[in-house]
Amino acid sequence: MRRFWLISLMLATAILPACAQDRLNVVASFSILGDFVRNVGGDRVSVAELVGPDGDAHVYAPTPADAKKIADAKLVVVNGFGLEGWLPRLVQSAGGKAVIVTATSGIAPLRLGSDADPHAWQSVINAKLYVANIRDALVAAEPADAEAFRANAGAYLTKLDTLDREVREAVAQIPDARRKVISTHRAFGYFAAAYGVEFIAPLGVSTESEASARDIAGIITQVKTAKIPAVFLENISDPRLIRQIAAETGAKVGGTLYSDSLTPEKGAAPTYIDMVRHNIKALASALAN
Repeated sequence: MRRFWLISLMLATAILPACAQDRLNVVASFSILGDFVRNVGGDRVSVAELVGPDGDAHVYAPTPADAKKIADAKLVVVNGFGLEGWLPRLVQSAGGKAVIVTATSGIAPLRLGSDADPHAWQSVINAKLYVANIRDALVAAEPADAEAFRANAGAYLTKLDTLDREVREAVAQIPDARRKVISTHRAFGYFAAAYGVEFIAPLGVSTESEASARDIAGIITQVKTAKIPAVFLENISDPRLIRQIAAETGAKVGGTLYSDSLTPEKGAAPTYIDMVRHNIKALASALAN
């Protein structure tokens, strides 16, 4: 019996690395893209993320380990629209022959001046285009697994259709006059355009920008004049600015919104669908009455 157990263990040990090697190596630039890739790729892909949970892709500083991930990858999935300004240099230094997949391909960017707003995933309709682009890239990279990739993508797209309906139904319960909030940086422009909630932010589309005293004073006046009911923290931003605005206007802090990053597995938003559901629940709770 003991001999049989040892032989079985040896066989299992020999098989596991082979299975791991059979998987398609994919690098995602940040956690939300990583979640999309896992949903489409399933057990046929091995996914590494450069900017992990609760990380900020706007200001990320790559490490030597990141270069190794790029060098070993067959695909590198990026957002584009200027989000990962540090990435081209990393790819160049890493070498390798990975195909770069821009997940926002086919999406018309919103703009603030000359800057593209990179946060296109905040519209669930756009998220479906991300998923379709990732599906097509996986199919092209590994045609033998095309059927599995297409089936996984189809199942996930159905979940996103349901999610989009949930968001629209939740927003419909919020009175029109109360669909206004303050958030830290302009990460929710696509959400606003898709679902009709107005977001005002002291910072620009990147967390690298800084709000001037004049900007903050203008927003405080706007909150008071427009009677904006709630301000929201973000998981990747310094909360002090939002707390200052809340203290000076009397607007309530409606909680935390997840904008540019997922949370670790035990957090409130470990997946994209969890993130959107958390955000709309927080918004509806703060704005409904």
